[in-house]
Amino acid sequence: MSAKYAEFSGLNLPAIEKEILAKWKDGQAFEQSVTLRDGKTPFVFYEGPPSANGMPGIHHVISRTLKDM
Repeated sequence: MSAKYAEFSGLNLPAIEKEILAKWKDGQAFEQSVTLRDGKTPFVFYEGPPSANGMPGIHHVISRTLKDM
């Protein structure tokens, strides 16, 4: 069975991350995202990391359900 995609041996995730962060900083991506929403109705993300302090529980279902309504 042949691989559908060839393996990329030169993958350097830390270097790619630095490139992306530099591009976002140079292009002021965050600042632009804020100014694009100027004067518009604010919104809130209700879901955070449900398992930041351990295993997800049944109580996480409420926030996941509400965010999709």
